[in-house]
Amino acid sequence: MIKTIIVDDEPLAIDILEAFVSKMPNLQLVAKCENAFEANEVLQQQKVDLMFLDIQMPQLNGVDFLKSLANPPCVIFTTAYPEFAVEGFELNAVDYLVKPISMDRFLKAVNKVTEKLASKQETEENSENFFFVKADKKLVKINFDDIVYIEGLKDYVIIKNESSRVITLQTMKSLEDKLPPHIFRRIHRSFIVNMNKIQALDGSVVEVTEKGQVKHLPIGKNYRDELLELINGRKI
Repeated sequence: MIKTIIVDDEPLAIDILEAFVSKMPNLQLVAKCENAFEANEVLQQQKVDLMFLDIQMPQLNGVDFLKSLANPPCVIFTTAYPEFAVEGFELNAVDYLVKPISMDRFLKAVNKVTEKLASKQETEENSENFFFVKADKKLVKINFDDIVYIEGLKDYVIIKNESSRVITLQTMKSLEDKLPPHIFRRIHRSFIVNMNKIQALDGSVVEVTEKGQVKHLPIGKNYRDELLELINGRKI
């Protein structure tokens, strides 16, 4: 599923895009935002793959908002002003839709995003199997395969291995961006789990093994459907 947000100050434009998104089985609408500041808050709180971004918005326009993002998702600009197209593509936007948007043009743009994300995932799957975090005044190597789950605690995250843990000062979102999405999934606002370490699902909890004992991790209601869908399509 491609996690998607719509950013537009026009309610009618949001309604049209929402209707189009609902027709795409590979798109999951996670938020509708009326300005860049609402969108920024969403991006800080959860992983977003695709953003439909209007350009002409009050206070902060779409172009300047995209320039402010250090690690933006895929962006499809939506606007009634075609003269912004060149600048939009210079910012590596995947596509540029001019209002009123037709369904066939919308579909073409989404297909571009699907191809780009598939290519990105293939690259990630073939990349290194470790990363480094700063902990105890040094850089500590973390192997993806060793991680059981990750717990967020205010400004810190705790990386739990089967027999040890590493505490590092950073946000869950910043750490999530370093993890390969085909292995790690957010199951709660405060928990990310290694899909290969899940032993069972019981109601609203995931069971993993930590230090030889069963550990129960909560599943947030906003993450449950996607987790179940993913598990039903793979072997645990």
